[in-house]
Amino acid sequence: MTTWPLVALGDIFDIARGGSPRPIQNYITDDVDGVNWIMIADASESSKYITSTKKRIRKEGVKNSRMVYPGDFVLTNSMSFGRPYIMKTSGCIHDGWLVLSNRLENVDSNYFFHLLGSNAVYLEFARRAAGATVKNLNIDLVKGVQIPLPPLEEQKRIAEILDRAEELRSKRREAIAQLDTLTQAIFFEMFGEPVLNGWAMETIAEIVHPSSGSIRTGPFGSNLLHSEFVEEGVAVLGIDNAVANEFRWGERRFISELKYRGLKHYTVRPGDVIITIMGTCGRCAVVPDNIPVAINTKHLCCITLNPAKCLPRFLHAYFLLHPIARQYLNQTKKGAIMAGLNMAIIKSMPIFIPSLSLQKEFTRRAEAVDKLKAAHRASLSELDALFASLQHRAFRGEL
Repeated sequence: MTTWPLVALGDIFDIARGGSPRPIQNYITDDVDGVNWIMIADASESSKYITSTKKRIRKEGVKNSRMVYPGDFVLTNSMSFGRPYIMKTSGCIHDGWLVLSNRLENVDSNYFFHLLGSNAVYLEFARRAAGATVKNLNIDLVKGVQIPLPPLEEQKRIAEILDRAEELRSKRREAIAQLDTLTQAIFFEMFGEPVLNGWAMETIAEIVHPSSGSIRTGPFGSNLLHSEFVEEGVAVLGIDNAVANEFRWGERRFISELKYRGLKHYTVRPGDVIITIMGTCGRCAVVPDNIPVAINTKHLCCITLNPAKCLPRFLHAYFLLHPIARQYLNQTKKGAIMAGLNMAIIKSMPIFIPSLSLQKEFTRRAEAVDKLKAAHRASLSELDALFASLQHRAFRGEL
């Protein structure tokens, strides 16, 4: 293992915080002579660079802000703090950013991008910020962080190795995104023209299972209290199980078998479609076949379909993708984030019903895409673990 000198970030970079002219809306301009106004929204999780901005401010606002230039690093200053980006353009930053400008010549930007974004540096930022009411980075906090500073050629070698590993991760993420697009393309290819195909229009209430309670929300108020959750027993599904628009296990919640006996009519079954109706509204997932005994909370609407009319995978895609469904929700939503989405709105949603053979074919094709996505996600998970190992070894002088 090679031992490199530890150097404080404040000895390598000039570090400053951004600022905002007030009120900022008075300084936003469409004038081409305006100065780039760099917002968090201009940064991408998939890129190490900030190359352009969506907004500009008038030049007279610059004196109350902070200029940054190509080659500078900017760090997110609050919330998910410490995420680094390399500037590829100039502009002004607000106080949600810190800027790090090189003071030394022996600094490789790619090496420091990986170093500043590493788990070790993040944990040091978090340790130093511990105890604060709001976890913000500040100039003195960042200045004092000690980091390994190998020779410039070694920095470049390490950065090249990590860049290659990151490129593999990026390709996997792109492949997963493309597969999501493929599912959408299949859906619109098969079901994009309901009028031309002469499919009958019904409502969600007309395609559910004929048994009582086929559309239901979970227990309200005192029927289910947080204090009644236990370490193990019957699972309780909530928003986190559907928020990704596919079923995922999030926080595990359970009720006792005794409590479940009084709540059996809220049981969630394999193939049910669950829709979030509180908090992050309008997310949708299909309950998997291997679901254990479970109920849903009041934050979910659970739908048990009539299998002779509609298949879960078709309803899931229709709800999330089709213009008829999206337009209906936009027209009936209450509040900025569909805060009023409820069982009555869902029951009344119009839906066209193609033949079961078409729905089965869509399900088959969509599930084939799902298998590919699962394989890519497993590969990405392995690459993430490899990258973390390489990163850990790189900054300990073990590569």
